[in-house]
Amino acid sequence: MEHEARSARQLWVEDERGRRRMPDPVRDAAVRAVMITSVTLIQAVVAFFCSLAGAWLAFPITITAVVSTIVATWSILDVWITRQVWRQRNGVVSEPSSTARPSLRTRRDEGRTDAVPLSEAA
Repeated sequence: MEHEARSARQLWVEDERGRRRMPDPVRDAAVRAVMITSVTLIQAVVAFFCSLAGAWLAFPITITAVVSTIVATWSILDVWITRQVWRQRNGVVSEPSSTARPSLRTRRDEGRTDAVPLSEAA
């Protein structure tokens, strides 16, 4: 009987959240950054333990950990840059306000349509 009551409940209930999902390019960059950063942290831990143990692998792992730190820093910057680029291209809709003056081309075109053509004036 308990099994039937448990199956009647939903397994997954979605909560409405205030934050929207990240755009795909930004999410891809963030996943890349997390994976690179986690590999870098693992390399740093291995380098630390190899140096404590006095293993020959300590020096090569330390060099790769330093290089990985530079790459991880760049990947985190890539997330920020990708986010800014996406916002500039897709995020903000720029429309002139109602108090903005119409452009010179628009005013000039309106002036031409108001003028009477020479063929009709004669």
